[in-house]
Amino acid sequence: MVAGERFLADPSGALFHEGERALLVADLHLEKGSSFARRGMLLPPYDTGATLAALADVVRRYAPRLVVALGDSFHDPFAAARLSDADRTVLAAIQHGRDWLWLTGNHDPLPHEGLIGSVSAEWHVGPIVLRHEPQTDSGTGEIAGHLHPVARVVGTSGTTRRRCFVSDGLRCVMPAFGAYAGGLNIHHAAFTPLFGTRSRIAHALGRDRVYAVPITRCIADG
Repeated sequence: MVAGERFLADPSGALFHEGERALLVADLHLEKGSSFARRGMLLPPYDTGATLAALADVVRRYAPRLVVALGDSFHDPFAAARLSDADRTVLAAIQHGRDWLWLTGNHDPLPHEGLIGSVSAEWHVGPIVLRHEPQTDSGTGEIAGHLHPVARVVGTSGTTRRRCFVSDGLRCVMPAFGAYAGGLNIHHAAFTPLFGTRSRIAHALGRDRVYAVPITRCIADG
């Protein structure tokens, strides 16, 4: 639940609002590999294909009316133009038959020329505002991305580090969906202004389900 609205958290890192039949994903960071390559940092050029394959799978499973991508869908303002013909075809197939909304992010503040879908800075579902970067002064419910939260969870056999949703029931910060996106520990100081001392839960992504983990079982990176 976020601000009284019910969402289903998927192990892929997506959220689904059944009433609106809206699927939310954050921080795809498509073409991050090619962006790094342009700066001489060579990474295997498979991130866009892997991210689109994961996106196609979750869209197939939920059959949403609307997909909302919460910003940083592309790693830089020119990344959409670098999509291969094959990846562009896959993306168009995922988008076919449904509405698509690209929210702007700090990596992709401009519309993506030649791509299907509308562009906005924010979108609302009930009392909740959806945006890329969480705002400390948000006076209502909020779902955002940008921070790429991960939880380092202490278990009986050691620790594991997993991408996660982090929420206090009023605000939710979504995990990055992109294959090369990386993550920021939820104990990092960047999360403090958003949640303060309010109780929060890390919803850690597992292979087949999402695990609700109290913040007290999550530790900072060493």
